[in-house]
Amino acid sequence: MKLDDFLVSLNKPTPPADYPTTLLALWHDAQNSWERAHDTVQNDTDVESALVHAYLHRKEGDQWNARYWYSQAGRKPFVGSFEEEWRAILSELLDTRKAA
Repeated sequence: MKLDDFLVSLNKPTPPADYPTTLLALWHDAQNSWERAHDTVQNDTDVESALVHAYLHRKEGDQWNARYWYSQAGRKPFVGSFEEEWRAILSELLDTRKAA
């Protein structure tokens, strides 16, 4: 999937059924549904989900929880805007899917 395809999907009322939980969470976040985005990744333990989870808690304002999830993802907390982080995570996830 390409970045443009994902961005176009944001104009639809529901996300595509084949999105993995990480992309689904970012899709819901872009729809201003933080709770749904969080619910989507909160039980996943993989590194990519931890990164999305960290971003969501940073956005929520829960810095302690965000730092925990960044550490689970093997990352330092992101420095920059939420939009920049959302796009960086999305690009990384899409690149990972391309390589698989």
